[in-house]
Amino acid sequence: MARFKHERLAEQFIGLIERGELKAGQKLPSLRMMSKQQGVSLMTAYQAINSLQGLGYVESRPKSGYYVRRPKQKISFRRQQKLSQKKNPKSIDELVQLVYGTNRSTEYISFALNTPDVELLPATKLKQSILHVNRNRSHSALQYGPIQGIRDLREQIAVLMANSGIEVDSDELLITVGCQEAINLAITACTALGDKILIESPTYFGVFQAISSKGRIPVEVETDFETGVVMESLFEAVEKHKPAACLLVTNFSNPLGASIPDSDKERIVRFMRQKKVTLIENDIYGELYFGAKRPRSCKSFDRDGSVIYCSSFSKSLAPGYRIGWIESGQFFDQIFQAKIHQSVATSTLNQEILAHFLKNGRYDLHLKRLRKQLHTQSLRYQEQILAHFPEGTVLSRPKGGFVLWVQLPPSINTLKLLHLAMQQQLNFAPGQLFSLEKDLHNYLRISIGKPYDEKVEKGLQLLGKLLHSSSE
Repeated sequence: MARFKHERLAEQFIGLIERGELKAGQKLPSLRMMSKQQGVSLMTAYQAINSLQGLGYVESRPKSGYYVRRPKQKISFRRQQKLSQKKNPKSIDELVQLVYGTNRSTEYISFALNTPDVELLPATKLKQSILHVNRNRSHSALQYGPIQGIRDLREQIAVLMANSGIEVDSDELLITVGCQEAINLAITACTALGDKILIESPTYFGVFQAISSKGRIPVEVETDFETGVVMESLFEAVEKHKPAACLLVTNFSNPLGASIPDSDKERIVRFMRQKKVTLIENDIYGELYFGAKRPRSCKSFDRDGSVIYCSSFSKSLAPGYRIGWIESGQFFDQIFQAKIHQSVATSTLNQEILAHFLKNGRYDLHLKRLRKQLHTQSLRYQEQILAHFPEGTVLSRPKGGFVLWVQLPPSINTLKLLHLAMQQQLNFAPGQLFSLEKDLHNYLRISIGKPYDEKVEKGLQLLGKLLHSSSE
């Protein structure tokens, strides 16, 4: 939950503005009136208004008061230009090693890790599940479990999927070592050596590694920074490249934080079915929405098993447990065999712990708290970025997930900036990580999984100083 009253009050006004209940140009109550109406102190009202100004939702007019405005950082990202020559996938590998490959001291400030901080996780409840398994299931947890995964966990996941609009039999699910293995299994099952696979651009660097390492060819498709993959570009790419599969992160994608509208998801499923292209859906962030309702998945529109659905608990519950799952659609037998060849089975102990937690740990309550906290963190990170980064910075405003996508002035090279930042015990994910084709030299991704505190504030301010010195 939001830590401070002024944060909750600011979120309340943001909701009113974004829903159109407070319109641009409309005057807000005075600070004294707001304090009285909301039952908060005058200082709390002032802090809330100050936050709203920082985010661009409110402007002050001398001798008149505070007025609603559309956010000054409304998304206006430029389209990236293609490079004259594709980068080698090995260059992505080298950059991944630079950003993530070294153990950091406790003083290091990292905006690169796209996971929830341990402070946001239900450690006490998970510990209770660990104790239960140790007392009651210790012998079975020491053995290999079923290749498909233990039944108790699959049944709990089937319930979760039903809550998101996907009706699935637990016997159709297979437990994996995180979402990355699920994606690897899907690629192996539905494509062959040399096949083309459509992907969003920019996209998570692990996608390039998964596709290229298996001898498949990634084909990048244009994206919109609010609504995800551009439909016309996607459909044109299918006609031009004749891909075997299409891999999309449909909700709160990484690094954009974009979500494909539900109506477009239905169109994508229908089109891919007609063209006999297998759709691999990565919905790992789907539960981390900031609004009142979970966005639908492409899988919820699937009627004939043409969509392979992948997800995990790594972003919402227990990153270190590495538990994911896959709903195989028409490819169950192929995916089952690929699982045998790739890892045989997933940790039985971790499956037992999560199965018990899902039955008894109030996962739904944990998710509500996590969503609230992430939304608050997103707003606070945005406020600091807009306050300290150079003029001309454009910032995404995702409605869920863990990441902020930042476009900087063209004169800034974020890979050079990264080397400077690392000398100051600070890092982030430079834009070059997220495409083999696009010129993303002046982009970076900031992960918001760490609760906003003095250390985070110091890190964002330091990054802002480095950016200003780089642009001079």
